[in-house]
Amino acid sequence: MSVAERKQAYFNKLGKLIEEYPKILIVGADNVGSNQMAKIRKALRGKGTLLMGKNTMVRKAIRGYAESNPQLQSLLPLVRGNVGLVFAKEDLSGIKKVIAEHKVSAPAKVGAIAPCDVTVPAGPTGMEPTQTSFLQALNIASKISKGQVDIVADVKIIVTGQKVGSSEATLLQKLNIRPFAYGLTILTVYDEGSIYDAKVLDMSDADILAKFQAGARNVAAVSLATGIPTLASLPHSLLNGFKNLLAVALATDYSFKQADAYKNAPVASASAPAATSAAPAAKVVEKVKEPEPEEDEDMGLDLFG
Repeated sequence: MSVAERKQAYFNKLGKLIEEYPKILIVGADNVGSNQMAKIRKALRGKGTLLMGKNTMVRKAIRGYAESNPQLQSLLPLVRGNVGLVFAKEDLSGIKKVIAEHKVSAPAKVGAIAPCDVTVPAGPTGMEPTQTSFLQALNIASKISKGQVDIVADVKIIVTGQKVGSSEATLLQKLNIRPFAYGLTILTVYDEGSIYDAKVLDMSDADILAKFQAGARNVAAVSLATGIPTLASLPHSLLNGFKNLLAVALATDYSFKQADAYKNAPVASASAPAATSAAPAAKVVEKVKEPEPEEDEDMGLDLFG
């Protein structure tokens, strides 16, 4: 098959996928080997189709089909770098789970851009005491215990987005730490013309409901503050109106059906509990009160007689 025939076959395949699948995941494929890619394709069978290719060919094919479907134009700025397309119909969260399961651990290579922070844990390293100078060069506090070097405290040696240096890579190799995991990374989601971030796929139904409720509360608050009625503020306005009418009914002779239940409700008497509590208190006072001493009636006559 000639080059022109292979290109035409690729365009036809991409066009068929675009027409068949309404949803597309744009995935990053940095540091993903061919063997790993084959395993991902196999795991996605029945759920989606992974297509890789040169960006120029992909953009050319998308432009061709965008003439009949202008919504595809939003895909063009996303086809940049080492990316691929995963075509799907439903269950994007399930596809993301499959992709996440097929990541392979890898060592930190010199010059590689760190996809995550790397922290060396405290504890024994298995390194000989002669290696303390190597740790000191990296500003890692250590001590010698039982004939080997122990790291005193956890130390972050690599920050996300930073290039891995030779010293950091050598240390991680000595400690047999493979800190990185590489695989396909979902960057953006195309859903029937809508573009949104891949983080949306992590949202559950409860998260969506909570965000909707928070938005409704904000709309209701703004409506009540500005006096502009909306569907969100209507229940609050009706409740506030009922409270005002009820207050008028309780303060005057005016009444209505809903207010009768409140106006006819028995009112607890404040004097009854006080009287009941006062009676035992009086009895206690009577018991505590001592009798007064009797007067000597004839005291004055006997003395001054």
